[in-house]
Amino acid sequence: MALLTRTLPPARDLPRARRSRLGGRGGVIPTIVLVLGALYCVLPVSWIAIASTKTPGELFSTFSFSPSFSGGFAENIQALFAYNDGVFVRWTLNTLLFAGVGALVSVFVSAAAGYALAKYRFRGRETIFKLILAGVLIPQIALAIPQYLLLSNLNMTGTYWSVLLPSLINPFSIYLCRIFAAGSVPTEILEAGRIDGAGEYRLFWSVGLRLMLPGLITVFLLQFVAIWNNFMLPYIMLSKEGMFPLTVGLFSLLNRGAGAASLYTLVITGSLVSIVPLIILFLVLQRYWRLDVLSGGLKG
Repeated sequence: MALLTRTLPPARDLPRARRSRLGGRGGVIPTIVLVLGALYCVLPVSWIAIASTKTPGELFSTFSFSPSFSGGFAENIQALFAYNDGVFVRWTLNTLLFAGVGALVSVFVSAAAGYALAKYRFRGRETIFKLILAGVLIPQIALAIPQYLLLSNLNMTGTYWSVLLPSLINPFSIYLCRIFAAGSVPTEILEAGRIDGAGEYRLFWSVGLRLMLPGLITVFLLQFVAIWNNFMLPYIMLSKEGMFPLTVGLFSLLNRGAGAASLYTLVITGSLVSIVPLIILFLVLQRYWRLDVLSGGLKG
């Protein structure tokens, strides 16, 4: 050991240029990968924002990443909201209904299930948790047809319930809530509440939910975005245009654009408008999400 110590000088004794070269070589490849990943995420959104500023005639005759300043964006917005008696507004309200109500109820169900799995000891608890983990591995698209057949037997297809009910239970959200409950709800506080005479429902509502709130914000965001972007389930369940969410509505509009090229600008503009509520939601709830990340780091 003494020989190794004499042979290898400490890092602080190495020349600064040599240390920078050693560190630079190891950081080039990860930096390139991160830049490529950022471009992969940013370029499509940038193209949509730029293409929405063009008129139907400019969309296919100008450079893809060259914006237009001829007032095409205002015309596209006006045409989008006026199309088919304002059906885009109806699609937006439907999506807010599916994502807002579905995410809120799903968060409450997931919080109750995760809290019970984390804080109660009962027979079969680990088996139930393993089944939930198995459900995380099953892709949602594989469940679309069985869900359609089940709801069809109940005469619920073609209704709002056919899209809302399958989104209320999410195995991944239950898994996250169990992790949050185990890490943020001390057992000592629950025992103290029981000694003071508090019931289990009151402990869950007054203590568990409040301590789990930062984690539940994260679950809400994930579930809201998942329902907002869901396409296959409403595409299978719904048949009336007035009940479509944005994903299915814009898809139907895109299919019509094959015979009318002017509709392509409406699809592009509608895609841009459809991500605005998600951006607003993340900006509003960002401070709660930061609190969740910081609290997790402090506990670690």
